[in-house]
Amino acid sequence: MNRATSVVILIVLAGLGMGATYLVQHTSAARIAAEQRLIDSRQLLDLLPSDSYDNQPLEHPLSLESTRLANSTLLGGYLASKAGQPSAVLLRSQTLGYAGAIDLLIAIDPQGKLVGVKTLKQSETPGLGGKLADWPNAWLQVFTGKSLIDPDDNGWALRKDQGQFDQIAGATITSRAVINATHDALRYFDEHRQPLIGSSSHE
Repeated sequence: MNRATSVVILIVLAGLGMGATYLVQHTSAARIAAEQRLIDSRQLLDLLPSDSYDNQPLEHPLSLESTRLANSTLLGGYLASKAGQPSAVLLRSQTLGYAGAIDLLIAIDPQGKLVGVKTLKQSETPGLGGKLADWPNAWLQVFTGKSLIDPDDNGWALRKDQGQFDQIAGATITSRAVINATHDALRYFDEHRQPLIGSSSHE
């Protein structure tokens, strides 16, 4: 076998290898994407009661583009619905904690009540503000059922600031940041109810 023949064989084998690799990647890409969507769905949607929606909220993103609020920034959102009717708006919020950015998912029902709050990302001090990442989270569950008017504006603060909420032990700045971001989200929902869920009624 001369050198030219060997080079041709190597080129053919390399081409076959590249083709096989492309084929494997192409055929598995859809499955990998579907699995990633399922993981994302589980991470995001375990905030909602499973019987409260029958759509795929992640496939119904809301038109929010880094909306800057008083104490936080909205990064995006999703709409959950059941039988064709809105059941919850999920807002992705980012605020600044003690050690860095805190990403939250804040779910609000059509009447403006909080369904729940979940931490998606944080870099707070382990054992203190880092407890925010625990799920389920007893401190975050305190917000469930609250709204823009329950408590009123003054109540959306720590008890040490004459508000209605306890803090995470040893994490005053983190606690304030989450309370303020949650209050921001409720105000935003109240002011943009019509474009978010297609209804302006305050039931």
